[in-house]
Amino acid sequence: MSMPDITPHTEVRLIASSGYPHDVAIAARGCAWLKAHGYHVGNPDILARRYLRFGGTDEERLADLHAIGTGAAGELTLAVRGGYGIARLLDRVDFTRIAAQAGASGTPIVGHSDFTAFQLAYLARTGGVTFAGPMLLADFGGEQVDPFMWRHFEGVLHDPAYRIEVAAPQHQPQGQAFTGSVSGMLWGGNLAMLCSLLGTPYMPAVQGGILFLEDVNEPPYRVERMLIQLMQAGVLGAQRAVLLGDFSNYRVTDYDNGYDMPAVVSYLREQLALPVLTGLPFGHCARKLTLPVGGQATLEAGAEGFTLSLSDYPTLAPRA
Repeated sequence: MSMPDITPHTEVRLIASSGYPHDVAIAARGCAWLKAHGYHVGNPDILARRYLRFGGTDEERLADLHAIGTGAAGELTLAVRGGYGIARLLDRVDFTRIAAQAGASGTPIVGHSDFTAFQLAYLARTGGVTFAGPMLLADFGGEQVDPFMWRHFEGVLHDPAYRIEVAAPQHQPQGQAFTGSVSGMLWGGNLAMLCSLLGTPYMPAVQGGILFLEDVNEPPYRVERMLIQLMQAGVLGAQRAVLLGDFSNYRVTDYDNGYDMPAVVSYLREQLALPVLTGLPFGHCARKLTLPVGGQATLEAGAEGFTLSLSDYPTLAPRA
């Protein structure tokens, strides 16, 4: 007779609030990898849901969000994937209820991409802190799980005061590179999702923050257009610093005539009287950090890169 598995583990609640898994084998591999590393997925049944391009009907996906924090104490909430879908739900989400449940149970909430819409709305409506970080499919379901991602995921979720060092020299004209220290609320996420929330009650009104941004499949001119939108709306100028993460999977054409992402960054630096730093390991890429959206951060920059000292966010119990 086999003995029951009594190895200590962290329960994981999946939420499929955007798209559905395009490959069930990848989803199963993600669940298996997590289980092998101390995380047990308690509701894998949601991975089979399909409705149009979504991971379930609006009612099912809304129920996923409203169930956050209703499980065991210290349960981890993890988004399955991004895509599109949370915008349809925002007017129906009871953010106060979720914040009360999550606060009582101590559940960290992790995801990125389309999930940015929920994270920023949650911050705007309740002040609640979530994590921009990995998701089941892209990050834990791949053939290789990135060791940098895993180290920092485990690190920040088990340490209430976490320090990150980023080797990212800033290629700026002599005398214009930022060196020094600023502190404020760390917030942000997917650039397109931030722009989609402008003018709605779900956009946080953060003053003096450290804003991080990323996007995927967006050519430089569209990235610049969205950055200008945030700038003209007063969002960028209200921050103490802007951190640019991964902007990948885009193409430039002959018509761009040398106009590329570095040109966009140079233009942004010319327009803003605050530090704009590049090279943040975050976005639609394997090598990503886990960052507290709504937590506190101190940014220290030097010639060869920068550091982030993070605090004021929910954590899991320390490893035994």
